[in-house]
This record gives sequence, structure tokens and C-alpha cells, in this order.
Amino acid sequence: MLLCTADLASHLNDPAWVIFDCRHDLVDHAKGERLYREGHVPGAHFAAVETAMSGAKTGKNGRHPLPEPAAVAEFFARHGVTRESRIVAYDDAGGLYAARLWWLARWIGFTRVVLLDGGWPKWIAEGRPTTTEVPVSGTWAERPCHFETNDAWVWSAEDVQRQLADATCALIDARAGERYRGEVEPMDPVAGHIPGALNRFYKANLNADLTFRPAEEIRREFEMLVVGRAPERVGHQCGSGITACANIFAMEYAGLAGSKLYAGSWSEWVADPSRPVAKGAA
Repeated sequence: MLLCTADLASHLNDPAWVIFDCRHDLVDHAKGERLYREGHVPGAHFAAVETAMSGAKTGKNGRHPLPEPAAVAEFFARHGVTRESRIVAYDDAGGLYAARLWWLARWIGFTRVVLLDGGWPKWIAEGRPTTTEVPVSGTWAERPCHFETNDAWVWSAEDVQRQLADATCALIDARAGERYRGEVEPMDPVAGHIPGALNRFYKANLNADLTFRPAEEIRREFEMLVVGRAPERVGHQCGSGITACANIFAMEYAGLAGSKLYAGSWSEWVADPSRPVAKGAA
């Protein structure tokens, strides 16, 4: 699930490896592509969070609704991904955005997908090669891609309300503590959290250099948080369904497989004023 920079460096010319640069900024949406064009891992394609990794917004389905599965499959096929490909995703934020691409790939049935541990900062710090050359992409017709979505991996707002009434289930909010407690809210019109949700800021999974902490430490902390609940009874949310994928990745990396994504997350939840809101610590 985690790929070290040395392994990626040794496969830069391997056509079976397809690399995606997922850098992004939730405020400056053009920043990721701008950084990509200034320099990226050789052979890497750019994966835009706002388009390739998100669907159409309705004003009620959150800031980053899931794209249509066919659109995800087309995106991967257009960039040469097949069932035999090794998909590598990286960003400059400890996997915050790369984990969304990892989740989407697995959602439509790809299994050979990994995150670059430490991402772009570690790659640069080690003096690894970079380029401004943009690889040529094909077309959907040239590279058909069959897919089958794992719909059970996704919770709707209604699922969240039902699951939280079940003591065997848990919902984990990946936002920073001050946002969870409702002390600040820089992105959405309402501050607070979903009543009953637990809090684990996604950065708790990372070392200072944005590499992942040891799996056994992460596992122990998630198990303490969910208090005996099975991983498949755990859902994840954040502000808009991006950061939540980083916590899902962390659980999988720690051997706790099967947790779910509330894709609409807080931005969808508060779009309906009838839904309850809580503030303060859990």
C-alpha cells in the first residue's frame, strides 16, 4: 500500500507503472496543476481533485461529491491504466489528496494501487529526478476499461443517521480538532460536527516529514478510538470527502480493512438545515 521513493525511482521507465500527481489546494484550486507544470515525477500524469476526482455539485451533495464510476474508469483508461497496471499516487500533503485517488481506483475494482510514502517533499529532498514534460494520454476508445463499483463502501447521509443509532457502528471525522469542535469553520457555512462522530485528524497518522507512522501504532490508536467496533462498521467523513480517504487508507495500512466513506461529509450534511449539529468535544 505504501511505496518508498527508491522503489518508484527504479520503475520510472516501466510502462506497467502509471503515476499520478495529485497535488491540490482546497482554497486555490489552480495551484495543483500549476505546481505540476513547474515540475513533477517523470512520467506522472496530473489528477485534478476538482474534476477527475469529483463529480457535479448540486448545492446539496457537498463540495467534492463522488464522480460517476464510468468517468473514473475513463480517466484511468485515458492515462493508460489497465488491470495489470501498478497505480502510484502522490501529493505534497502526506497523502491527503493522493488517498482520494487511491480510494477511487479501488472503488472501481483496481487493486494494484499504492501511495508514495512522503510524496513530493521526500522525492525532492532526496534529489530524485523531476521533469516539466507532460506525458501523452490516449483516448477512452483506444484503452477501454471495464469496472465494477464497490457500492457498499459508500455511506449516504441517511446511512450515517441510521448507523449512528447503532452502538456497533462509529463515524470518524478527519478534520482538525478546532473544526470538529466548531471553534472555527473556514470552508463551510456551519461550524461543528455530526452528533456522535468521533475525531481523528488525518495528520495524526503522519510523521513530521509526512511519511506514515508505524502501522502497529496507527492500528492501536484507531482501535482505542472505536472501542471494539469492527472496521467494516466504521465510517469516515471530513469536510467534503477528501481527507476522510486519508483515514480510510491509514486504517487499511494498519490492517483494519473494510471501513466506509461518507462521501458528502460535513459540507453535504449541513446543506440540509434539518440535520442536527453538535459542537464541543465528543
